[in-house]
Amino acid sequence: MTTLALTINGRAYGPMDVRDDLTMNDFLREYLGMTGTKFGCGAAQCLSCAVIVDRPDGTSYTNPTCIVPAASFNGKKVRTIEGHAKNGQLTILQKAFIENFAFQCGYCTPGFLNESQVLLERLAREPVAREDLETTIAEALDGHLCRCTGYVKYHEAVRAVVLADPSRFLKDGSR
Repeated sequence: MTTLALTINGRAYGPMDVRDDLTMNDFLREYLGMTGTKFGCGAAQCLSCAVIVDRPDGTSYTNPTCIVPAASFNGKKVRTIEGHAKNGQLTILQKAFIENFAFQCGYCTPGFLNESQVLLERLAREPVAREDLETTIAEALDGHLCRCTGYVKYHEAVRAVVLADPSRFLKDGSR
């Protein structure tokens, strides 16, 4: 047994004892009823299970949950797919996913959405030149697998958010 205390979507959980072999995915789904984080490949290869981990310095990264012990998240601040919408209102990114039909079956969508959110936060801190946008999006989403092959739609949704607010995300501020 391991003691676990962490913050998920702004809410503190724990301390509580969990099995050493309990994955973060199972902790979210079975202990907390947060079923938005998916179990895809079970080998941290498809990243459907990716959640956002916030660092103390204000930056963030995604982390798979399917094979990663819940105990490794002890003391961390985590955001799941359930943490995006606020007061029933979708985020701009969620709306862009819908408008661009960036989901198909939707199974991989939580991982893509979380990775896209991390990218947007990074671009808000470190804008890129317009000519580098396509490569930047492709590199950020690389590694996420979609069995329906909806990659283009995910890419288009992120691009739409960036181009809707170029002064925030692009160095030159142009579309």
